[in-house]
Amino acid sequence: MSEVTQIFVYTLQFLNLLYCLVEPPQTGVLHTVVETMSIVSFDIVSQDGGRPFHPAFWWIDGKGGEVKWGFEKLGFVSRKAANVLTGPCGLQRGDRVILILPRIPEWWMLTVACIRTGITFIPGTPQLTAKDIQYRLQVSKAKGIITNDSLAPVVETVSSSCPSLQTKVLVSESRREGWQHFKAHNCVQTQSDEPMVIFFTSGTTGSPKMAEHSQTSLALGLTLSGRDWLDFKPSDVMWNMSDTGWVKGSMGGVFGPWLRGTSVFVHSMPQFDPKEVLKVRIIHPNHWGNVFRPLNMVDSTSLSHCSTGGEPMNPEVVSQWKKQTGLQLYEGYGQTEVGMITANQKGKPVKLGSMGTAAPPYEVQIVDEDGKILPHGQEGDIAIRIKPKRPFSFFSHYDNPEKNSAVVRGNFYITGDRGWMDEDGYFWFVGRSDDVIISSGYRIGPFEVESALIEHPAVVESAVVSSPDIVRREVVKAFVVLSPEFASHNPEKLTRELQDHVKKVTAPYKYPRKVEFVQELPKTISGKIRRNELRKWEWGEI
Repeated sequence: MSEVTQIFVYTLQFLNLLYCLVEPPQTGVLHTVVETMSIVSFDIVSQDGGRPFHPAFWWIDGKGGEVKWGFEKLGFVSRKAANVLTGPCGLQRGDRVILILPRIPEWWMLTVACIRTGITFIPGTPQLTAKDIQYRLQVSKAKGIITNDSLAPVVETVSSSCPSLQTKVLVSESRREGWQHFKAHNCVQTQSDEPMVIFFTSGTTGSPKMAEHSQTSLALGLTLSGRDWLDFKPSDVMWNMSDTGWVKGSMGGVFGPWLRGTSVFVHSMPQFDPKEVLKVRIIHPNHWGNVFRPLNMVDSTSLSHCSTGGEPMNPEVVSQWKKQTGLQLYEGYGQTEVGMITANQKGKPVKLGSMGTAAPPYEVQIVDEDGKILPHGQEGDIAIRIKPKRPFSFFSHYDNPEKNSAVVRGNFYITGDRGWMDEDGYFWFVGRSDDVIISSGYRIGPFEVESALIEHPAVVESAVVSSPDIVRREVVKAFVVLSPEFASHNPEKLTRELQDHVKKVTAPYKYPRKVEFVQELPKTISGKIRRNELRKWEWGEI
């Protein structure tokens, strides 16, 4: 293996750069999506003289540290970072770089820098293990990796087994001698179909897959999401709490808000702390366009629009949120590969428990095994029409040719999720295709059973899977995490109580015939429940 170049970046070197104006692109020339969106967003902000100016990026660490970048400053510092990547690092247009950083300014700066240079960036959560990092380096054949002090030793343990790795960039809080002042970087004029980013999916049904997005697919698709679902406005300040390793980090922390001229606010706290959130509100009493946070937040007077995604939201939680905040919770359903698929959109009625209507630019349908559209009310596969014209916001491809073919059925892309559509065009989630339970001929979606269980005060969360049965072939089994006050209750009596409860709130045949109380549920790094792992355990496959 060739020698690996090691670059040490002194963090404050980037944060204390002198202010400099960004030169706008030539008329009619699309340098990159971000180059254009930064200028357009800044124009929107600049022209609105009736309100205070909001920065493009606003970050605090909870210890008195603070960074504010306008769109011009963001362009300036990202040009500096671009020169680090293309100069000392030796990376070129089309090369792949894994970016594993927590919620610090450098993640946003380097993300924009990668887009400027045509380098394909691959976000990764700081929670990745050595095995996870090795897998991503080997599968992606990345030439570079960017991380911080905490993960650098982990990278060292696996770098020798990754022959494609040529450059390691360390973003360090420690002072490093010998740093030079990098000149401004000029954006490459990338084509719209060139790769921009590769996301590893969360891996709920197996090993994570690489999903590649082009220079336009993700960003332009999220322009519509930012307008119709997240309701971003130039006057808003959006608090981004998403992990930097997942597509939601880019959706809610880069493209969605910046394409609408909205300010991104970031707090570096590693775990959600409601007391810290309240303290931040006192220090920074600004209007928040969207805030993603758990239901136990008390003071919600500054909220105007609330959204949720990732896991299906139980109707009971949505009701409780509205009761406590007075605001509707707008649920969105999407995937790493395609962005937002359906959503409860601002200005449209919300049907409690539904995933909303199709999100632009997609035509979403429910199809059968042959790819034929099913009538309203009939359960089938949730699908997106991709023929004869492929939507512009669609991902480029998977890294696996077989997987690329497997997700296409006739004129449709098959999401892998089951659901049904009502006569008003609203979609209702049933479950992952692999998660649907067939018991005595009845098809039972885990989500409906889990939604019924969560209404009981004893249940904190649950996961419903199939379990083998001699008579019915398979039956519903619920793995339940109890609230502390019910932990000492008689298990048999509590099981019967939960079963009776489910029978009352949904069709009786859907009740869990088996219930197991557990301390926690297996989840992916992104927090999604691994029902396939529970199912394999139940069927003796692991």
